[in-house]
Amino acid sequence: MLGYVIPDKGELKMREYEVYSAYYCGICKSIGRRYGQLPRFTLSYDFVFLAVLLAALEQEKDDITAEHCIIHPIKKKPISVENRAIEYAGDVMLILAYYKLMDDYYDDHSYKAKAAAIGLLPTIQKIRVKKKELCNLTEENLKLLSDLEKDKCSEIDRVEEPFAQIMLEIFKNGVQKIEKNESLIKLLAHIGYHLGKWIYLMDAYEDVEENITKKTYNPLLYRFEYGQTKESIQEFKERIKPIVEFNLIHYLAEISNAADLLDIKKNKGIIENIIYFGLRRRTEQVLESNIENTENDEEEEK
Repeated sequence: MLGYVIPDKGELKMREYEVYSAYYCGICKSIGRRYGQLPRFTLSYDFVFLAVLLAALEQEKDDITAEHCIIHPIKKKPISVENRAIEYAGDVMLILAYYKLMDDYYDDHSYKAKAAAIGLLPTIQKIRVKKKELCNLTEENLKLLSDLEKDKCSEIDRVEEPFAQIMLEIFKNGVQKIEKNESLIKLLAHIGYHLGKWIYLMDAYEDVEENITKKTYNPLLYRFEYGQTKESIQEFKERIKPIVEFNLIHYLAEISNAADLLDIKKNKGIIENIIYFGLRRRTEQVLESNIENTENDEEEEK
């Protein structure tokens, strides 16, 4: 479901891309230091945005060093020294990865997913000590989502809701409790909620052909009654595209409206790039069925 929240690299300044990459490597280093090497394989670019955004709300300057890593043992890479935002982003990424793997096992009897989840279990047990409520909420909402999918729910808003609630809590809980800034918490919750809905709908539209071929659930197939006529898969996607696009653009507008009200203290260019260029570019790619494996391309360049 993830892999969509990335910048438009071509629009980033060189220094901004260096900082963005440093946060990515910082999350990886943080996970390795605290939980060992295996959990580092769950690393996703989506949570770099979360780390950069949360860190941008605080006054402290970025502390970036040059270090070696397992993947790049010869050439040193810029790495952001661990801070609260980086640690938090790493933890919630692992939470989501673990419960998604368990959900895949229960739904599809994927023993590969179960094996990966077992490998992450010691890490999740450590994280639960600090973030029990978030772990429980993630597990409960993914279970609710699974039940809706089993019932072949055709109400798109209803199916989007569980993942939107997970993302809402992830973003909302990223603020230090001692701040008690209710307006900031509401803005972050608004961003997380609509980002969750955007991710779910993006994933659903991108997977239409695969779900039809494999005869697996997709809310768009039930909402727009695929198979009632002799239309092709491409004709079906073109028929529903205007409505899907309207909703996706609406979610992006809600995200950008809330982000505009945040008091960004640093790395504003990176945040604006992701929100105004990266998310929109990925939307256009998915709608046009011209999907580029951007995450893998960027990883190869590192």
